[in-house]
Amino acid sequence: MHGDCLQLLPTLEEKSFDLVVTSPPYNLGIAYSTFKDTAPRDEFLAWCKSWATEVKRVMADDASFFLNIGASPSNPLLPHQLILALTDGTDPLFTLQNTFHWVKSITINTIDGQQISAGHFKPINSKRYVNDCHEYVFHLTKTGSVPLDRRAAGVPYVHKSNIARWGHTGGQDLRCRGNTWFIPYDTIQSRKGERPHPATFPIALVEQCIRIHGKAETTRFLDPFLGIGSSALAAKFQKNSAFTGIELDPDYLEIAKERLKTSPQQELF
Repeated sequence: MHGDCLQLLPTLEEKSFDLVVTSPPYNLGIAYSTFKDTAPRDEFLAWCKSWATEVKRVMADDASFFLNIGASPSNPLLPHQLILALTDGTDPLFTLQNTFHWVKSITINTIDGQQISAGHFKPINSKRYVNDCHEYVFHLTKTGSVPLDRRAAGVPYVHKSNIARWGHTGGQDLRCRGNTWFIPYDTIQSRKGERPHPATFPIALVEQCIRIHGKAETTRFLDPFLGIGSSALAAKFQKNSAFTGIELDPDYLEIAKERLKTSPQQELF
């Protein structure tokens, strides 16, 4: 759907979606094609509460809303201010049920003493700040008690003896991944040609949200800030029953439609 989500969300049926995954503009001065990303903070938070109120209206009672938002080293409070605006006060819109950390780049020491670096980040030339290698994915629900399929987005056990030792495994070599998700971007040669949007998230990030919410192919999925269509592709790859995306910029929308027609399953950005 082409247009402003504040105008189009009210046209959608109440309680008609099981899952919302989106990444709104961050109000950090990102150079979108048409949207001005530099509103005063109070104005930005009020705008977010307006569209989030409509999102809540169209969510089923057991729906999940996964809200991706990042910060900048010089403006670190934005994600926390936004989540408080949506969950705090005498009449909160949502309950914060889980907080996930989307890790884009990480260095780990293995058990055999090797040091491995993986992923991609935007380097910062600063004597004050370190490189920012993660964003938040806030899991919001109406009640705080929505069941999840924790192992649908799980990982195999490193120590296989744990499969038999812990009864909750049910004999499966699969454990809950937890709230730290390392999902790197694909390496690209040309941002203009391969990722023509200043703030995309990987398809794999959205697929994690689809899996963990646990409604599989029956999922009715909404993204009110579609961008170039990563969430639409995730819905397609996960065979969701219905997807609705809203995008203000007509050029981004056309790119999203083209990606849906032509993208292979293996595309990850």
